Amino acid sequence: MILIYAESPEGQLKKVALEAVTYGAKLAKAMGTTCAALTIGNVNDAGSLGKYGADKVYNIPGDSVDNQNIARAVADAAEKLDAEVVVMSFTTTGKSIQGRVAARLKAGAVSGVSALPDLTDGFVVRRPVFSGKAFADYKITSAHKVLSLMGNAIPLEVLGEPVAVESIDVPLVSCKVRKLSVEKQAGGIPLPEAELVVSGGRGFKGPENWHILLELAEALGAATACSRPVADMDWRPHHEHVGQTGLAIRPNLYIAIGISGAIQHLAGVNNSKTIVVINKDPEAPFFKAADYGVVGDLFEVVPKLTEAVKKFKA
Repeated sequence: MILIYAESPEGQLKKVALEAVTYGAKLAKAMGTTCAALTIGNVNDAGSLGKYGADKVYNIPGDSVDNQNIARAVADAAEKLDAEVVVMSFTTTGKSIQGRVAARLKAGAVSGVSALPDLTDGFVVRRPVFSGKAFADYKITSAHKVLSLMGNAIPLEVLGEPVAVESIDVPLVSCKVRKLSVEKQAGGIPLPEAELVVSGGRGFKGPENWHILLELAEALGAATACSRPVADMDWRPHHEHVGQTGLAIRPNLYIAIGISGAIQHLAGVNNSKTIVVINKDPEAPFFKAADYGVVGDLFEVVPKLTEAVKKFKA
């Protein structure tokens, strides 16, 4: 069996969880086994995971869930269901629990995988390394295997129908750490899940001009991001910073406006499927990594692009 831990913060299934289920369903088909999804706590519409390939959906009821008891519960469920492979998302939660789950199962683990395993000679999985400049293949020989999947690594697919949710008798053990409060950024599209991202740099000259980027993002229905200098100067909040020292993202479309394209920034975005660069400097390094480029003043180009998008959508 392939067991997928489907993240559901505040009871809502995340897009990355649906991607993990699709990944697990395809892996299960290749291995000739079944795919089950696991949710923890009160989850809205957990049965919808069947649409994305889960043959069964299990739920561990309980409250006050944090990473310590999630890891224990996922490992215990994997043992109870005799799951050969456990898949989770490569998110903050996934990074926190993967090692713990693997240690409890005495499993080999690979984080941030980007493709289905090659089963022709054992169980070989691939992940990007060196900030996406290369790929490394890992052969897992242990009886149990634990993988975490990069966001936007595979497209969502409707592979079935909703299924009934079954309870599984796995206790949520209280942890020794007591959570006092949680502060989360509200509103907007989370960058790791975004398929369209519009990002800006120092070329905007100041925060008073950022509305130009926001208008384009709104027209496209895209998330917004920025380079590190923009975040450091407090033009934009730090949770929008993408790059080697910020978030690494994999959108289908990344539009970089007024960003030179230093190697540290490219490390966080070079796995984007399509990169569009708008910069008035024809020698900007970003053009070497771009699929499409526009050499021009962003204050002239971007408003025209926004109007063209609005006209097209109308």
